[in-house]
Amino acid sequence: MVGPLDSPRDIPRDGLVTFLPHRLNRHPVVVRGLTADELWVCAGLSGAVGFVAGVPLAWLTHSIAMVPTLVVAGIGIGVFVGGGLLRRWKRGRPDTWLYRQLQWRLALRYPALAAHTGGGQLITRSGWWSTRRLRPNPSLRRGTA
Repeated sequence: MVGPLDSPRDIPRDGLVTFLPHRLNRHPVVVRGLTADELWVCAGLSGAVGFVAGVPLAWLTHSIAMVPTLVVAGIGIGVFVGGGLLRRWKRGRPDTWLYRQLQWRLALRYPALAAHTGGGQLITRSGWWSTRRLRPNPSLRRGTA
């Protein structure tokens, strides 16, 4: 069935599309404002923290079940808390802001690692900018040239 926008007279003669979706290349939000990549990183880091906390607790309680229990609990808490924090940090910023921010921090703190993460292309200079003017021209101030 041909809808009102799909009628043959609405299709241009050269075959081009008359509209472009503006969110075509954005990553979909999966959970609590996190995209799939951010969710994997958040879950991986919080699972690693749960594992590190679970090993000594398993040794103290003589129960190996503490390790996977704390890993699952760590992932749950990490996604809940990390999703809220990342959503707050990313609010109102471009889609690539988080990745550029991580690249910039790696480029500043670990320059050798920055070459492998693409941070070598970022501008990391900080300092004073000058226009090389020593003092203002008094004749321009009075309106005489």
